[in-house]
Amino acid sequence: MARSPHAYVRGNTAKFYEWLEEKTMRFPSGPAIWICGDCHSGNLGPIANHEGKVDIQIRDLDQAVIGNPAHDLIRLGLSLASAVRGSGLPGIITAQLIENLMSGYEHAFDIRDEPESKPIKTPTSIKIAKRKATRRTWKELAKERLEQSSPLIPLGKNFWPLSPEERESIKKLFELKTVTHLVTSLRLKDDNAVVKLLDAAYWQKGCSSLGNLRYAVLLQIQNSASDEKTFCLMDIKEATLPVAPKQQGQLIPGEHADRVVAAARHLSPHLGERMAAARFLDKSVFLRELLPQDMKIEVGSLTEDEARELARYLGAIVGRAHLGQMDVSTKKMWFSELQKNRFKTLDAPSWLWTSIVHLITNHEGQYLEHCRKYSVGKNEHD
Repeated sequence: MARSPHAYVRGNTAKFYEWLEEKTMRFPSGPAIWICGDCHSGNLGPIANHEGKVDIQIRDLDQAVIGNPAHDLIRLGLSLASAVRGSGLPGIITAQLIENLMSGYEHAFDIRDEPESKPIKTPTSIKIAKRKATRRTWKELAKERLEQSSPLIPLGKNFWPLSPEERESIKKLFELKTVTHLVTSLRLKDDNAVVKLLDAAYWQKGCSSLGNLRYAVLLQIQNSASDEKTFCLMDIKEATLPVAPKQQGQLIPGEHADRVVAAARHLSPHLGERMAAARFLDKSVFLRELLPQDMKIEVGSLTEDEARELARYLGAIVGRAHLGQMDVSTKKMWFSELQKNRFKTLDAPSWLWTSIVHLITNHEGQYLEHCRKYSVGKNEHD
């Protein structure tokens, strides 16, 4: 997180919600729908469905709850504003970025009497990401994730050996019918296919893995009617208590993995259809196949036009995920709410702008303090 203010914003979800709870923050309570809960730009990207079709959707639902859609808008706006500031663009671009974010989000509404508006322009960076994702192969995924193309998981910095209990539990997990059905339906669409466990390891992947269960599992699947074989790399991840607040009075699955899977099926269908929830070592976990096409959007240095286009495009992606859960009357209510409390000089809700400005100020101060502590800790270990 010490790499840049943008990286710090992306990696500090808990602090984001702490600041949103401050009494000075004012924003509407939107309709109770499934929200991402951690809707920064890095959590959107190309995702393939079980047939290999690629679309840009939300790719991380660990924090998802039935909550306030305003939270996703603020989180995405903060993330993009941080990226813009890191690109050295003038402050006016931040204001235009927020306007374009709202324009894209509102584009997803189909309740206005205006003639159908033009499709959202796909930014060049998104076109490149989708093209790259579509062309990626399993060998490339294996090389990236496993550091080699052979069907083994290399132990080392990222992959650690399993205990006998862990290995036996993984073996039993992939004997469950719900799990084998998920695996075989994704690959050969043959419920009688033979699933063979080739290798497995604990996966130390970033700070989110620390203290929680995370495993990479390599499978071989053989068609029951032929000698056709294929490989499959599965991710087992412990689902934990979200820091994103849920709307009061809303019923959410008690098992955290069931919550994540339910959210994915509402917000990101390509991902949701490839996931399953289970109990593993007395923990709630979700499983998903890792596909070569699944990638994150890397927001690097942006030009002014790129910043505006990207904000509008990602706003539309989140809008589509939100509005797909609303009936016509709820859409009308939410659209009407979004038109209120606007500055004369800014075509976006005032609460969105003031929230982002307030959060940028807080995050930059905390980011510098984080860097100081990181530097002290690093020097002590050198």
